[in-house]
Amino acid sequence: MEDRSLDKNAVIGFVLIFAIMLGWLYFNQPTPEEIEAERLEKETQESLAQSTSTPASPEENLSTESSDPILSDQARFDAYRMQVGAFAYTQSTDSVIEVQTDRFSAKFSTRGAELSELILQDHQDYEGNQVRLIDADFSDFGLNFRTRDNRLIDTSELLFTADQEVLGSETKIIFRAAIDTQSFLEYTYTFKDSSYLIDLAIRTQNLNSYIAGSDPVNLKWVYWAARNDQSVEYENRYTRLTYSYDTGTVKKLSATSDSDEEVAQNVDWVSNRHHFFSAILGSKRPFSQVLMRSENLVEEESKAIKHTKKYTTEAPLTLIGGEINESLYLYMGPTDATSMAAHKDLGIIESIPFGWGIFGTLNRYVFNPFFDALAGVFPYGIAIIVMTLVVRLVLSPVTYKSYVSQAKMKVIQPEVQEINKKYESNAMKKQQETMKLYRKAGVNPMSGCVPALLQLPVFYALFSFFPTAFSLRQKSFLWVDDLSSYDTIVDLPFTIPFYGDHISLFPILASVAIFFYMQMTTGQTMQMQQQPGMPNMKFIMYLSPVMMLFFFNNYASGLSLYYFVSNLLTIAIMLVIKNYIIDENKIHLQVQQNKENPKKEGKFQRKMREMMEQAENQKKLGK
Repeated sequence: MEDRSLDKNAVIGFVLIFAIMLGWLYFNQPTPEEIEAERLEKETQESLAQSTSTPASPEENLSTESSDPILSDQARFDAYRMQVGAFAYTQSTDSVIEVQTDRFSAKFSTRGAELSELILQDHQDYEGNQVRLIDADFSDFGLNFRTRDNRLIDTSELLFTADQEVLGSETKIIFRAAIDTQSFLEYTYTFKDSSYLIDLAIRTQNLNSYIAGSDPVNLKWVYWAARNDQSVEYENRYTRLTYSYDTGTVKKLSATSDSDEEVAQNVDWVSNRHHFFSAILGSKRPFSQVLMRSENLVEEESKAIKHTKKYTTEAPLTLIGGEINESLYLYMGPTDATSMAAHKDLGIIESIPFGWGIFGTLNRYVFNPFFDALAGVFPYGIAIIVMTLVVRLVLSPVTYKSYVSQAKMKVIQPEVQEINKKYESNAMKKQQETMKLYRKAGVNPMSGCVPALLQLPVFYALFSFFPTAFSLRQKSFLWVDDLSSYDTIVDLPFTIPFYGDHISLFPILASVAIFFYMQMTTGQTMQMQQQPGMPNMKFIMYLSPVMMLFFFNNYASGLSLYYFVSNLLTIAIMLVIKNYIIDENKIHLQVQQNKENPKKEGKFQRKMREMMEQAENQKKLGK
């Protein structure tokens, strides 16, 4: 039979094992501090999970109170410190460092060592508040990297110590996050009085043993462009991300699409451009690659919208010997040639939207300096009028050429009408005979269009100049408070589609002026509408002023002022040409002489005539 009694040695063994287990549990039980930290970490993870499942914009976050009042900033930091292990810094509270210069007032947070606020000293928004380029809830700047033990570090969540140095007109703020006495991550911001540029040096020491060498250290900046103009839709048209790559080539992301993304190599700088201000991030050593994203936040005109675009910039930093050593800079100021000229070596002046091609060249080297010179002598509204007068006088020879062409067309008008009546049922023959008459009389129906084409570069250049001229911002003239924005004489209690919720006076004046101008210019060539392929000039004469009225109601009043004065001056110049310079009797005599001694038919004219005759013969054969 099997003996079921317990062996004495076995009993002793079980007792010893039980005693050891009790001792291990007793000596390894968590302290009250560890229990509290574990609870806070759990709450942090739950809070992060909730925020991830239902993302909210910064505006929504600002307007919503925290659902967990127990979870303080210190608790969040303690929980994060447990996650990052070695990156546990001695400083335990978040603090604010303030810097005042001639150009702006800035605040830094020791959490993340980033700018939490930047306000321009000398510039106001449309409500009279100082322009705020950075707000803590609308800018997130930091590094992301992975440690050798596979932990992801986000420096915007870490606490740094701060030190401040003032040397004459230069102020340095040095932030340091230390792992031990020999290992740290350091940001150094350098400010200079009377400068919109902030130098930023990022370096590490002895972190190569902590940073995973296989993964890049990624710099990321998420930035919301704040609204500063009274029309958010108009402002949004000129708010876009611009960047320079390959030492000087400038490209832009879309200003109108809901979202636009682009990747570029050898990037010198990225400009988070507002309408009249810029927040530029650049590197003394070009970024090897940058991912840029622009998200449109404006769907329609609204007084409640506070931001126009959300910009995201991501760039991997180059590690040298496993360490970071980057020399960056931030330009925080006006998108203005005068302000940016102090930093020509950086090329950030190319971020100004002068216009493309020849139009941009005219603005940058002709109209910008010319207008600045005038504005130094006259009030800004008067400067626009004087510049318009000079431009119209310079273009007056072109206006003269155009008017002479119209006068010649008027002289042969009776003969054109006879041809139209004679060949009323035969469009091809009517066109052939009309061209023959033009050739004999020495009249070119297109000669009036050529002068107009020559004026197009000036027209488009000024169309780009006025809405983006920083010097016009918040400058008043007559009833206009801001020449860079629309003027308002009546606020409507409703919104008219494509027009707006207000009535601007300068677009009305400009529309009336262009109507009378077109009456003068199209009245003499109205017969052209009867020619095949020619547009209905009468329809255009009425359509153009209406389009201007609607299109310019929300545009810069300085632009409407220019078109109003320009059309008035053009009408005056044409009246002078008609009444004091051109003798229509002499023109009539010259046309008759040309008929008797017609010019030799050119190759192009001969080719056109042969093609028309061939088409006419084919038509006869077909019948």
